[in-house]
Amino acid sequence: MKAGLILRAAFAGAFLTFLASCESGGVTSGDGFRKQYTVARTALEEGRYDVAIRHYQRMIPNAGRAAPRLQLEYAHAQLRAGDYAGARVSAGTLAQEQSGDARLAALAVAGTAAHELGLAARQSGDPASAKALLTEAQSAMAEVVNSNPDLDPLGALSGRLASIKVQLAAL
Repeated sequence: MKAGLILRAAFAGAFLTFLASCESGGVTSGDGFRKQYTVARTALEEGRYDVAIRHYQRMIPNAGRAAPRLQLEYAHAQLRAGDYAGARVSAGTLAQEQSGDARLAALAVAGTAAHELGLAARQSGDPASAKALLTEAQSAMAEVVNSNPDLDPLGALSGRLASIKVQLAAL
């Protein structure tokens, strides 16, 4: 999943910058939060998605201004764990609440999850659900790629978008 590698690097850099800006006050200013975040982020990067998911779930309710970033990483952990339905809902909800690049990052996760669900629906013989999910994925990916091409420096999202178009045409 090339999109996952690109998103993972972008999320880490953006969140570390965000943490640095939250030094004064709030939940994110303490060492406890940083330690919890380090555990969650390390688990995500090492492929221990169940651990990452549990830590993000505990942190999000008390994360203050960091909550949207943690929600995005949580959705990414769900995606990487193969919980495509959960990732689609988590990232989709976040995309509705955000704007700019934060919205686009959430749409990339939601679109990827919808694509995977669409492929599964197609394989299970449910063309109506497959078409709806692939159309949703196409819309999300197109918004990301068209709104900010810098979020797709290696072309992974564009490649996924092209694949979705082919799969939709075949339905």
